[in-house]
Amino acid sequence: MNEENKDIRWKQRFQNYEKAFLLMKRTLEIQNPSEAEKGGIIQFYEMAFELAWKLMKDYLEEVGYTVNSPREAIKQAFQSGIIEDGQKWIEALEDRNLTTHTYDESIAEKVVSAIRSLYFPILMQLYSFMKKELKK
Repeated sequence: MNEENKDIRWKQRFQNYEKAFLLMKRTLEIQNPSEAEKGGIIQFYEMAFELAWKLMKDYLEEVGYTVNSPREAIKQAFQSGIIEDGQKWIEALEDRNLTTHTYDESIAEKVVSAIRSLYFPILMQLYSFMKKELKK
């Protein structure tokens, strides 16, 4: 793959990340979400998280790194100053499996709470960083 395609790839990935992130942001603004809305929050979070680590991977590869897994992408993005809280990203990666239990109302409630307080801020920071990079 030539350099131009790599450059385009991370920018295309950012567009998809932006869509998922903004959908998640909008659903998080719902004050007392219904069970279905909680499911939507969790679904949008899953999409945003998946696209986030792939965005990091594509961006890092464009600047010369080789990344083979979500964990490697997170570690290298932290070392490169793309993300600020590497530990919280690792926790988000490890908690990803919890989201498959959304049929359990109490677990869904905990997941939505974690998305609001822990994971939305790190996704927002990545969004802001990449938005600036896009303008360069």
